[in-house]
Amino acid sequence: MQIKTLITENYFFHLLHLENSLFSCNFATRKIFLFLHPIKSTKFNSYTMGLFSFTQEIAIDLGTANTIIIYNGKIAVDEPSVVALDRRTDKLIAIGEKARQMQGKENEGIKTVRPLRDGVIADFYAAELMIRGMIKMIPQKNRLFSPQLKMVVCIPSGSTEVEIRAVRDSSEHAGGREVYMIYEPMAAAIGIGIDVEAPTGCMIVDIGGGTTEIAVISLGGIVSNKSIRIAGDDLTSDIVEYMGRMHNIKVGERTAELIKINVGAALTELEDAPEDYVVRGPNRMTALPMEVPVSYQEIAHCLEKSISKMEAAILAAMEQTPPELYADIVKQGVYLAGGGALLRGLDKRLTEKLNILFRIADDPLHAVARGTGIALKNIDKFSFLLR
Repeated sequence: MQIKTLITENYFFHLLHLENSLFSCNFATRKIFLFLHPIKSTKFNSYTMGLFSFTQEIAIDLGTANTIIIYNGKIAVDEPSVVALDRRTDKLIAIGEKARQMQGKENEGIKTVRPLRDGVIADFYAAELMIRGMIKMIPQKNRLFSPQLKMVVCIPSGSTEVEIRAVRDSSEHAGGREVYMIYEPMAAAIGIGIDVEAPTGCMIVDIGGGTTEIAVISLGGIVSNKSIRIAGDDLTSDIVEYMGRMHNIKVGERTAELIKINVGAALTELEDAPEDYVVRGPNRMTALPMEVPVSYQEIAHCLEKSISKMEAAILAAMEQTPPELYADIVKQGVYLAGGGALLRGLDKRLTEKLNILFRIADDPLHAVARGTGIALKNIDKFSFLLR
């Protein structure tokens, strides 16, 4: 075999140009070739193995507000789920935080898109660009080939077949060769540290950007669940509407998000009350600049309607729960995950209203992502993963 004489350290970079003769062949042939022609230099061999590694395992928490990618057991990417596109050519301009900074400040040549709405893909093309772009953000060693991707992706528990298919197709178009999916409440439970395969009931409330996922889990499956499309985005919309109606000031989505972060609350009486947040913007009638201080009590009143709907959904999920599992939930409490769990006083309010202990998970923002990363390592063990 003539090509055998070329595999030496001196000729390695010459070999890289033989794409038509070697690297156009299929994956199995390339593996056999590398096996039959080992390179003696240990340092050189480790370098080539990095170049020739073909599989990359990643876990993706594809969220309405933020997308998190786990690689090698660590958070490699944590970016807002926003892309900026050229309005004329649809070419990608920016992704993640850079695109979010452009939101609400675009000129006529740029548009910003949030590919996911209510927890599901609303813009297929933008979602594919976002997934592909964020995968490229993962710190990489030098590789000769683009690796094949083995990925686990989160989906809402109330997803339809069409919505599941959209996530699968977007992941495959972004380079996924093996795509598994896991329901968000299940991933959150795993991330919190609960043994989901135990014969014990546990309840998870995952309040994300687009959906609130409520699920009772036992024996590696979801026994009862409720998925409502009232979550962080709806709370933000409530604040936008309230500021216009009560203070006659025009605020955008980003400003409303800052109000929610700084003075957002579920109760009108808090022990550790935040200071008032000053909002600046134009008067709706005169367009003159205004400054309005906003208190957490105001925001608690403003969010009352949406939080009440969440309470009703939690109660509906508990009504469907078998008595034995209900007893387990009352004993160990309900876990809150997702960005919405950080709303001041929410756990206390739910505890008082439903007479069951609600506890916030450690690092609720990343609970789902951590669980997805654990599921990636246990693909053969966890039978509840969807293909």
